[in-house]
Amino acid sequence: MNCLPCDQKYAIHYLRWMQTRIENLKGLATLRLNDSENDFLAGESMDNWTVIENAFIEMNSGTISDFGSMTKCPSNNAGFKIIDGTGRFAMPAFIDSHTHLVYSNDRSEEFQMRMKGHSYKEIADSGGGILNSSKLMKTSDESELLELLLQRLEKARENGTTAVEIKSGYGLTLETESKMLRVIQKAKSLVPQKLWSTFLGAHALPESFKGNHDAYVKEVCQKMLPFLVDNGLLDFVDIFCEKNYFTPAHLDQLSEAANKFSIPLKAHVNQFSSSGGLQAAIRNEAWSVDHLEFMTDKDHLDLQNAFKSKSSIKKPIPVALPGCSLFLDIPYTEGRKIIDANLPLAIASDCNPGSAPSSNLSLCWSLACHKMKLTPKEGLAALTSNAAYAVGAEKIMGNISVGMQANLILTKPISGIAFMPYAFGENNIERTFIAGR
Repeated sequence: MNCLPCDQKYAIHYLRWMQTRIENLKGLATLRLNDSENDFLAGESMDNWTVIENAFIEMNSGTISDFGSMTKCPSNNAGFKIIDGTGRFAMPAFIDSHTHLVYSNDRSEEFQMRMKGHSYKEIADSGGGILNSSKLMKTSDESELLELLLQRLEKARENGTTAVEIKSGYGLTLETESKMLRVIQKAKSLVPQKLWSTFLGAHALPESFKGNHDAYVKEVCQKMLPFLVDNGLLDFVDIFCEKNYFTPAHLDQLSEAANKFSIPLKAHVNQFSSSGGLQAAIRNEAWSVDHLEFMTDKDHLDLQNAFKSKSSIKKPIPVALPGCSLFLDIPYTEGRKIIDANLPLAIASDCNPGSAPSSNLSLCWSLACHKMKLTPKEGLAALTSNAAYAVGAEKIMGNISVGMQANLILTKPISGIAFMPYAFGENNIERTFIAGR
């Protein structure tokens, strides 16, 4: 490709850390409760966090150093860059805890098939779907994949996303899965966003295994995973636990293998059916359970019971993917029911070429309100504080606290926080700050 070197086009360089204060904000969305130190927001607390009116916030050396009402704003401006926030809101920036951003070609041809009435399964059976992306991945050049990933991350940043989890899963062989994860690893040093890499080898069954799911999962656990760990290429493992894909028993095997290397588990579960994947993910202490579009009463009860446990293990936070529901025209995760059961909920884009080709988390915020019946404040909590918990970053980002990384969104002049999801499809973000920059 004829382009500038990636480090010149996408890396952001600074001669020094800048001290910055945003003053006269119409509101500062803290995503914190006055009386709580929980690592996530659940139930009523997702809507009850504090918004400070007529506020300021200071950023110094990459972290939040002070914030509060303008009545307590320091008068000493020496060494500070001052930004006037009149009419604007500041809030924690978005965290996208579920994406598939490494791919070569789009799958708009499959979109045309769907518009002519073909189902997701029919498209997959005809050679489309995940296996289509897998075929293209085998012949894709690594440098071109990196360039495309950097373009997508830049688009996400423009829309307020400052931290992103990225999955493999379009390789389905050790060679091509390694290629995808190397691309993510390279991107970590070239973009300002925080990135996490997830090994999703158990995404679909390669044609070469001729229907033998057990043999392929054995390959994933015994050959692929140890090699990828040895090469420092992954932060999480994941599996698509669904009928015609992989079973709860396969999830058990992957979790056991990952535990040997202390690699946390994530899981795609309950997208099209309830087949025991949610229960297996809970049993194996998954950090997040993603999709959940098809939930039985038992599924809801088992999820509630998982959070009632007094153990200190990380809870399997539910992650809804409303962009996928929009694009595939499938049910939306029952976000209102989950929150009303005093559970937390996170929201992610699921950005991928086949079922959710958009990284726009503002749009996901709108969908969560319109289709999942979340309040605007609950939607923002799901995109920030709870999304941070889904990737284990709750101690460093996702809310406004002194010492947290200064990842912020500064809006354009708006009437209130609710205007963000109200004005669906519009970008009302004026600036995105990553580590105060």
